[in-house]
Amino acid sequence: MSNHLLDESARGVFIIAATPFTDNGALDLDSLSRLVAFYLDAGVHGITVLGMMGEAHKLTYEESCLVIEHSLQRVAGAVPVVVGVSDPGLANVALLTSVAMSAGAAGVMIAPPAGLATDEQIEGYLHQVCEALGEGVPVILQDYPQATGVHLSVGLLNRVIADLAQIKVLKHEDCPGLGKISRIRASAERDDRRRIGILVGNGALYYPLELGRGADGAMTGFAFPEVLVRVYERFAAGQTEEAFGLFDAYLPLIRYEQQPGIGLAIRKEILHRRGVLASPRVRPPGPRLDAEDRAELESLLTRVKRRVEGGI
Repeated sequence: MSNHLLDESARGVFIIAATPFTDNGALDLDSLSRLVAFYLDAGVHGITVLGMMGEAHKLTYEESCLVIEHSLQRVAGAVPVVVGVSDPGLANVALLTSVAMSAGAAGVMIAPPAGLATDEQIEGYLHQVCEALGEGVPVILQDYPQATGVHLSVGLLNRVIADLAQIKVLKHEDCPGLGKISRIRASAERDDRRRIGILVGNGALYYPLELGRGADGAMTGFAFPEVLVRVYERFAAGQTEEAFGLFDAYLPLIRYEQQPGIGLAIRKEILHRRGVLASPRVRPPGPRLDAEDRAELESLLTRVKRRVEGGI
């Protein structure tokens, strides 16, 4: 799949890449190179750049292009690269998509913009954006109402999946959402409808449960990507209890990293401690960890390490 456009067979862990900055807030391409190598060494099945947790909204257009081009050069076809292109303006979405696809991206990810209140409005927007991109561009549709305020019903999803063949994958982040995955899978099977890929987010809080409901993997940014990969591999091999055991060992850290408002700063701090990012800087406006936060994180990392080394 690494040399081809994204399709419905997407599986595994598509890690959401952080965007590295220096201590003064400038884009740090050296750290980005290390980050890509770190993700590849972890065995990820794909990389997503300029996602919501990649601080895409804080980048200039020129910086966004640099991140896309630098990431794709460093990946060098090893795994598919997906680019987040969400923007309220269709022209902006189409422009960044053109940059991404020209650079070799496998597809783009789009979240419906805030303000779409009805199924008719949402459906109309998705038809418009797919037409603006062109039918040859694979799309990952992000379903994240906690951030966008846009709610995608199962009925709506079924219609757009039937009508828009270029939607290949659903990034599922609705919450509560386990039943939604089950309904999507059951209705597709019942109605003999196209089966698209489902990759889950929400910091992987419900990851193995979602795999059990019919998800195909994860698209999130946990700072221990190798753990997400190993959980997926164990689950795919039918080693369900082993998958849950590994996940449960890291769950306190997954939960801590997923705190609203400060979660990205925690994630970047861990990546900094792991020698990947030169600086844990979140570009302003954004949170910073204080001394108490860092001590708390250190204690948690130590406890998780002790538990894992104890036999997980």
